Amino acid sequence: MGRATLDKDPHEVASMFDAVARRYDITNTVLSLGQDRFWRRATGKALDVGPGDRVLDLAAGTAVSTEGLARSGAWCVAADFSVGMLRAGKARAVPKVAGDATQLPFADQTFDAVTISFGLRNVVDHDAALREMARVTKPGGRLVVCEFSTPTNRLFGTVYKEYLMQALPWVARAVSSNPEAYVYLAESIRAWPDQAELARRIQRAGWSGVRWRNLTGGIVALHAATRSPLPR
Repeated sequence: MGRATLDKDPHEVASMFDAVARRYDITNTVLSLGQDRFWRRATGKALDVGPGDRVLDLAAGTAVSTEGLARSGAWCVAADFSVGMLRAGKARAVPKVAGDATQLPFADQTFDAVTISFGLRNVVDHDAALREMARVTKPGGRLVVCEFSTPTNRLFGTVYKEYLMQALPWVARAVSSNPEAYVYLAESIRAWPDQAELARRIQRAGWSGVRWRNLTGGIVALHAATRSPLPR
């Protein structure tokens, strides 16, 4: 696969994730130096779901995040466009649905909360995905987007970018079932909008009260928002 752009062929991206599914979770833990677990906990805390809530975990991969959210007592469904990823998480006892984030297979106002972690960046049209998430969420419902972002310290940002483009592919070769995919992923992270720009796009898609919190020096940002009331 060539250099990453934000113009993606959905079938290519799905095939790429199918290819890394077998060792996806362990690869993420190694590449993030264990920070992936902290990021998942922070996402769950920000989403703040509990018994009686219906929750969509989009781009859920192997459903490790969905399983964590379900411990709150909420009813949680894992959705992903990579069947291989969902299959790799078959042992996790949560509902799983294969689906495209830009055309979600759910009725309007189905969910009390929606979340997507490290997946919005890989959707062919992330604005359409944000609108779809708004469509399936009840008015007043919650959204949390956990995504790679822009480090707040310039020196740290330079070191981080070097890690992405040099060390990350090297480590991926040692632990991943498809190391070439991580070159694509590193480049897609570099091409992704910063915190403020993503917040603007979320608001334009039908969400209100958009705010963000930086994690790990801005390597990752949590964007939270509320589903805007429907027009009368």
